[in-house]
Amino acid sequence: MNEDVLIPMVVFGSIALIFIAWQYFRFKSRLETQHTFRLALEKGSELSPEFIKHLAEPQPSKDRDLRRGLVALALALGFATLGAAIPDAEATKIMMGVAAFPFFIGIAFIVMHRFGNKNES
Repeated sequence: MNEDVLIPMVVFGSIALIFIAWQYFRFKSRLETQHTFRLALEKGSELSPEFIKHLAEPQPSKDRDLRRGLVALALALGFATLGAAIPDAEATKIMMGVAAFPFFIGIAFIVMHRFGNKNES
């Protein structure tokens, strides 16, 4: 197989594999939580609302948008640095264009953190 085709396939396949694994393990975690509820009910335990809330999906952190924004900005900085490290001017332009996407997404997350609803969680 031609390496011009194989390399992008491996890169995008790896991204897809990471996403699939993340979804799978989230599913398994929810399944285990439901199993715990079922087992507690079969044993006759009283499930308090605090216990159910504790075992249910964790509440997102108030700083979640800030963290995501900073990670996206770091990713953009990484792409920009990679573009600057490549001596070809055309490759530098391409990498700066690629870096623009996570950069603006990171800015959007930081703006949402700054001006978002502070009453959440």
